[in-house]
Amino acid sequence: MAILNNTTLNNLRTTIRGEFNVAFKNANAGSMYKRLATTIPSSSKTNTYDWLGKFPQMREWVGSRVLKDMSESSYQIANKKYEATLGVDRTDIEDDNLGLYSTIARSMGQEANDFLDRKVAELLKNGFSSTCYDGQNFFDEEHPVYPNADGTGEADSVSNILKKTDADAGTPWFLLSLNRPLKPLIHQQRTGMELESLTDTKDESVFMEDKIRFGIRYRGNFGYGLWQQAVASKANLDAANFESAYKLMQSFKRDGGDPMGIVPTALVVPPELQSDAEKILKRTVLDNGAGNINYNKVELIVNPWLA
Repeated sequence: MAILNNTTLNNLRTTIRGEFNVAFKNANAGSMYKRLATTIPSSSKTNTYDWLGKFPQMREWVGSRVLKDMSESSYQIANKKYEATLGVDRTDIEDDNLGLYSTIARSMGQEANDFLDRKVAELLKNGFSSTCYDGQNFFDEEHPVYPNADGTGEADSVSNILKKTDADAGTPWFLLSLNRPLKPLIHQQRTGMELESLTDTKDESVFMEDKIRFGIRYRGNFGYGLWQQAVASKANLDAANFESAYKLMQSFKRDGGDPMGIVPTALVVPPELQSDAEKILKRTVLDNGAGNINYNKVELIVNPWLA
């Protein structure tokens, strides 16, 4: 039988923190959110992304520099706090039943990483109804693109939604460009995942509930980068629609009319569309015997959090 004292609690704290950190590090090495989002450090309550879509294009330097101001319409991502808390029964410590909590600590480390994966997947799922830097929904049919490089003139409405009929209501799939410094999704991090503990024997929770508390704390948030790096569709996922989405992204232009040069690199689908996606990207020969021009054209990412 273990006695609940400072030595016991220090051992418990060290064990749980160690197991948590190892499990989080292992899960984080292959995390989904890192593939889809750019992590941007934050040092304040809110980050402002005025420069999205307004970065000046290189030009020949003739005369004085041409200054391009940041957009007056600011896109901000405010940091939020998140938590998950575990109560360790004092009787388990007394009965030397700490092996159970090593497993739970590892599960908490896995959950900390899964949380980040889930939140980034939610960005894609909610992109049809959540705004990005230009004031439109991230996936929208009316993104404004202006005829002049300075953002003046009568804007054209450009869509990054592939629609075949107005009644498209199938399972959404996403074509993304992930090879640029800023990916289409943003993971804003104010603090890393922290495991905190209340292990003083005089703590109220020990006295009133007979529990030692351990909790995950995290500050950050999630948002959208350039809509031009993402095309979404609720139409059938087949070769013809995949090719249309691919060409749609390639057609996007910056203000002033110059091509942005964006090339799709990944097809992101939920598990229920995996077979349809593999028919497009993983077959070398089609049913009619012809070669498959889409074979490995982009990376296939099956995201379980999109289910």
